[in-house]
Amino acid sequence: MLTKTPSLSLLALAITLAGCQQNEGPQGDKVTINKNPYPSTYQPLPRQSTLITNATVLTGDGQRIDGGDVYVVDGKIQQIGTDLQVQADVTLDAQGKWLTPGLIDVHSHLGAYPNPAVASHQDGNEMTSPVTAEVWVEHSVWPQDPGFNRAREGGITTLQILPGSANLIGGRGVTLKNVPAHTMQAMKFPEAPYGLKMACGENPKRVYGSKGVLPSTRMGNMAGYRNAWIDATEYKRAWEKYDADYDAGKNVQAPERDLTMDTLRGVLDGEIMIHNHCYKAEEMAMMIDLSKEFDYHAGTFHHGIEAYKIADLLAENRSCAALWPDWWGFKMEAYDMVQENVAIVDAVKNSCAIVHSDSDTTIQRLNQEAGKVMYRANENGFDIDEAHAIKWLTSNAAKALGIEDKTGTLAAGKQADLVLWNNNPFSVYAKAEQVFIDGAKVYDRHDEKYQAQSDFMLGQR
Repeated sequence: MLTKTPSLSLLALAITLAGCQQNEGPQGDKVTINKNPYPSTYQPLPRQSTLITNATVLTGDGQRIDGGDVYVVDGKIQQIGTDLQVQADVTLDAQGKWLTPGLIDVHSHLGAYPNPAVASHQDGNEMTSPVTAEVWVEHSVWPQDPGFNRAREGGITTLQILPGSANLIGGRGVTLKNVPAHTMQAMKFPEAPYGLKMACGENPKRVYGSKGVLPSTRMGNMAGYRNAWIDATEYKRAWEKYDADYDAGKNVQAPERDLTMDTLRGVLDGEIMIHNHCYKAEEMAMMIDLSKEFDYHAGTFHHGIEAYKIADLLAENRSCAALWPDWWGFKMEAYDMVQENVAIVDAVKNSCAIVHSDSDTTIQRLNQEAGKVMYRANENGFDIDEAHAIKWLTSNAAKALGIEDKTGTLAAGKQADLVLWNNNPFSVYAKAEQVFIDGAKVYDRHDEKYQAQSDFMLGQR
């Protein structure tokens, strides 16, 4: 039986009625997305007002105070100077010792690739798609990893845990306070912005080229990024239109929720910071161009073996460079290295040079990794002192993580994240004697009560 095709006038009437229905007024509550569904439950450990006196103080912003005092109240730095006349619950005479801000490692995989390194614990790379922005590394973090305690013994008070570098876009990173805890949430740095791990070069093209899918080349890498950001731009536009239409009183349906696009939209909205695993100069330059094409900030470049070649471009773009002192040559994209890399980047005005670990062992001596750079650079014509070099591990690192208003320097009002060293922290003989996070002592080399062991290690005794 044949059906009669509606006339154009009837179609027009139907469209008009549909339009009227859309503009009738909102029905039901507005759909919103919870941007923090896994909030921090961090609480500072028990603490007292503390006065540290007579130390060689490196403030983290380029200053050195000989015979300096630091006064801590309620977990915050109250005063810093010399001969402070204040009352404190605890007074530490630090004659002959050095005091610095707590060290910050912007690139770690502790907890996601923990020890013992068995297959069932290897949770840092979701190697199922070139773009996995939907995964959050915090959901893989095992807080009983003994590496957290070893890092704390080396003065690490804050660290960013990142997914691995198998994918073009590997997922969200998380910033943690390095306190002993039974849950990831109890370590999570309150109000620290999320990071998004991206990876250039050999890793993603090797992983996916071997599977016969895009990318298998560097041009495939770039195409993959661009496709993802095009999708994210449309997703952002759809939600912004929904919000505007709803607020205008229209009866509209919310776009379909997409976890991958939620994260990418967070970058486009300036809420999530980019962290690029990227070795080669031309690739870092392309990633900067990519960020300009889609109007987000390229963030921090990690590893950056060839960062010295584009130090001016990095500074112009306000991009930090998180680098090793001397790791190089282990693959082709890591070949063209100079041991003054950090110092060359650092020498450019408005630069942001950082020393990072990407290692469960070098994180335990990150201070000495920075010392390698300082001494090598000074042998080759630079003039870098300890007061400046400490910025690579403190204030610059805090800037890369978006927490420079909270930690990274010793200044009134900042969180009292402190390390008291037995020696010049850039010496091979340096050891962290006491470590404080938010004014609470979390490590003491001479007191077992402050030498935390993970539950896992206790179970092995």
